[in-house]
Amino acid sequence: MPTALIFGISGQDGAYLAQSLLARGYRVVGTSRDAQVAGFGNLRRLGIHAQVRLASAAITDFRSVLQVLAKTEPDEVYNLAGQTSVGLSFEQPMETLESIATGTLNVLEALRFLGRPTRFYNAASSECFGDTSGRAADESTPFAPRSPYAVAKATAFWAVANYREAYGLFACSGILFNHESPLRPERFVTQKIVTAARRIARGEQKEKLRLGNIAVERDWGWAPEFVEAMWLMLQQERAQDFVIATGESRRLEEFVARAFACVGLDWREHVETDKRLLRPTDLQKGWGNPERARRELGWEPQVKMDEVVRRMVTADAPPAAADAPAQSPSVA
Repeated sequence: MPTALIFGISGQDGAYLAQSLLARGYRVVGTSRDAQVAGFGNLRRLGIHAQVRLASAAITDFRSVLQVLAKTEPDEVYNLAGQTSVGLSFEQPMETLESIATGTLNVLEALRFLGRPTRFYNAASSECFGDTSGRAADESTPFAPRSPYAVAKATAFWAVANYREAYGLFACSGILFNHESPLRPERFVTQKIVTAARRIARGEQKEKLRLGNIAVERDWGWAPEFVEAMWLMLQQERAQDFVIATGESRRLEEFVARAFACVGLDWREHVETDKRLLRPTDLQKGWGNPERARRELGWEPQVKMDEVVRRMVTADAPPAAADAPAQSPSVA
């Protein structure tokens, strides 16, 4: 039974990845700063909380990372940890850089120190590309980050590449474009839109939904499909980086319209623009070319934006107590 260690298991991608690995017969270990009191609501929502071993570890603390790696002896390590919001990164740039860049470096250095044949996956981001002038980004597209989050992700990406080349680690990064699911927290604009549409349709929200720039375009995929690409990347003969995307770019306005249409409403009657929600810098268009993933991983996305929105709108709402602290099994 192979062992996988997931830093950031409590998030959307971590939960779906854990579910996928368990189905493949893996022993799955996930980390949290304090696994004894963390709620792990997403794991509970997917019904897999009892099947996952949980360990306390802080990815920004090298000794903590080294200890959990030495104790679990994983065959595969997935780094999905760190501050995940582009918008929040403008308010918390230092925490964003430390949790993403320093955290990734800690894992890489610990793996080098231990010297085990562990395979390492790092979650990079399409935000690293910045503005590509409307062209679909692939693995050869230069980085031009335009947010503290993107700067941190780009730093982590190059750290992975350096350790792969300098020390021979099997280490790779998945440059993932936007991918959504019902597990997205409401601080992300997609879930904010879906939640508001549902509340307005039920008569629970009278005020209009306020959004920033709805003219931006993004490449939206389905999170459970994207985590499959993560696993495939670690099954290859050699480590290399991949762009993971749908290959289609759609306006945020279209996402909004689709969400409200799913509940029988005209979005124009319920949405207004709020300039206070505009970011200092933003990308007008995000668009990825997943050709290498299709060709070398055999990975192709099946769920595009319209179906992503429908699935999010029609999903059952999480139980009220999903994120309540609870005692969790721990390897620590």
